[in-house]
Amino acid sequence: MPGSLLETLKGKVTSQRPVWLMRQAGRYLPEYRALRAEKGGFLDLVYDSAAAAEVTLQPIRRFGFEGAILFSDILIVPYAMGQDLRFVAGEGPRLSPTLVDHALDELSAVPERLEPIYRTVTMVKEQLSSETTLLGFAGSPWTVATYMVAGQGSRDQHIARKQAYADPQAFGELIQQIIDITVTYLRGQIDAGAEAVQLFDSWAGSLSPAQFERWVIAPNAQIVERLKESHPDTPIIGFPKGAGAKLPAYARETGVDALGLDETINPEWAARELPDNLPVQGNFDPLLLLAGGAEMEQGARRILSAFEGRPHIFNLGHGIDKETPIAHVEALLAAIRQPQG
Repeated sequence: MPGSLLETLKGKVTSQRPVWLMRQAGRYLPEYRALRAEKGGFLDLVYDSAAAAEVTLQPIRRFGFEGAILFSDILIVPYAMGQDLRFVAGEGPRLSPTLVDHALDELSAVPERLEPIYRTVTMVKEQLSSETTLLGFAGSPWTVATYMVAGQGSRDQHIARKQAYADPQAFGELIQQIIDITVTYLRGQIDAGAEAVQLFDSWAGSLSPAQFERWVIAPNAQIVERLKESHPDTPIIGFPKGAGAKLPAYARETGVDALGLDETINPEWAARELPDNLPVQGNFDPLLLLAGGAEMEQGARRILSAFEGRPHIFNLGHGIDKETPIAHVEALLAAIRQPQG
């Protein structure tokens, strides 16, 4: 029997909301910190398939989430496209050579860098119960491109935005290559055992409406169309963080099966403006989870109420803060899982 999360993604309203949390496998868990200390750097952990599978499963064992999200990183795609990838302590990921200074054709693809991720998916799937849905993922083309151009994240992605305006043809070629490998990558994850996949567009909110149509909606629509050709029964979640009022257009035009909402979205507005019966995911504020207490429980109830009668997966509006107490997660789950009414 499929789990309640997978049923929700396919349009069913379940009596109890399924739950998973973005970045639920990570630094707020003491068992993760212990394994990370043993294995070394982040990328070493991602590429040790047995260890990455263990990290994916840790929050399932502790909290019984209805969804297990693959432990990996959105920058595996540029790594497979031929950029070097490293993680700098306290600063985050770095890609080189940067495409603001080098041509795309200078890169030599290394597709075998995707294989260990597929092995992780297979190992997790073998250990999960049928009630827990295994989620694969990839970064959406715009967000991946911003890292490839600048070599790192930034507040407003101005380097990539400038390049997209200055040479839209070259930028479009980069986007197309990212689309192609992302489709291959997600097909590989699905074939290895992922039951649904999510497209993370973490920097979608930095674009003007016209650029959003060109670099967010159109590329994601192409990915969805191509995945549906090969895997028509696999749900696809789109998460364009920061999209705001552009969310209804994204939902209609990309063809995603479900829509992730960040914490800035009013849930009542979303319930009213998004296509009827479209499954939604989100949109609890990670900082409210960090704070805990009565406000946290009240916020959870508001979201549950707003999406009552619509297929809804309870999740955060973005990743869980590394300082989040375990007790706060337990209290949130208790509030979500108690009988409503």
